[in-house]
Amino acid sequence: MNRASAAHIAALPRHPAGIAWPGHSPEVDTMSTQADHGHELAPRPQQTPDALRAALATVDPARLEEMQATKDDAFAKAVEWQSLSPVQSWVLTWARDIEIARRPDLSTRYAHAKTNLEHEDPAIAEEALRELSAVLDEAMKAVRE
Repeated sequence: MNRASAAHIAALPRHPAGIAWPGHSPEVDTMSTQADHGHELAPRPQQTPDALRAALATVDPARLEEMQATKDDAFAKAVEWQSLSPVQSWVLTWARDIEIARRPDLSTRYAHAKTNLEHEDPAIAEEALRELSAVLDEAMKAVRE
């Protein structure tokens, strides 16, 4: 993570427990659900483009342009390949990323792992890669339930 990213994260609103997350507003707390893995910023959305976009607008609005660009690409590939697999992949990828963003437990682990991916100590970098993979796997498993 570069210094600008670290400064951006430091400037984010903080959860009462001190955890920063993107796109948080006090109103989100009243809509949140409580699950066995902790506080969630928003309910898990349905896996439709409109529901995913609305959820992303709540938990990480800075990524809306990226979402639209990847959606356009997925739909173009679907037409070119005459297959729905690019669209299905797009839905799962964004459902996974939204799962991470809406759960401070996962987003904290994800950010910490990304920070250490290029650590000078190879053991720390390797552990960060394992943790990043574990977070992605946990989020994907949750959205496939």
